[in-house]
Amino acid sequence: MGFKVAISRREHFNSAHRLHNKKWSDEKNLNVFGKCNNPNYHGHNYELEVKVIGTVNEDTGYIIDTKQLSSLIKEHVLDKFDHKNLNLDVAEFKKLNPTAENIVIVTYNILRPHIEEDYELKIKLYETPRNFVEYPY
Repeated sequence: MGFKVAISRREHFNSAHRLHNKKWSDEKNLNVFGKCNNPNYHGHNYELEVKVIGTVNEDTGYIIDTKQLSSLIKEHVLDKFDHKNLNLDVAEFKKLNPTAENIVIVTYNILRPHIEEDYELKIKLYETPRNFVEYPY
C-alpha cells in the first residue's frame, strides 16, 4: 500500500447572490445578513480549490490527471455557477440560502459522484481573499 498524496486544482468563478431567509421579516434578514441581503443581489469573485487525496496509481504516477479534474470542475461546477445569479439560476439554491457554507457543500455533492470512491475529496471555497470555507471537515 502506497502513501496518501493530495493533488489540488484551483479554479475561479464569478457569481451573484442574496442571503435571505424567506421565513423571516425583511428587518430580521437585514439585521442578520446586512448588506449581503441587498434585494438587488451582490457578487463575488470566488476561488475554488478541489483536493483529491489517495494513493498514486502505479501505472500512471497520478492520483487523478489534472486535466481530467479540471474538466470535471468546469463541466459540473463552473458551467453551472460562473456568471450566474445563484438564487435565480441554480436549481440547488432555489430553496437553499447560497451562503459560502452551502455553496461548498453543494459543490462537494456535485463532484463526489465523479471522483473514484477510493479517493477522499475536499473542497475549499474562498468568497473573499480573507473568508473561506472547507468541506468536509
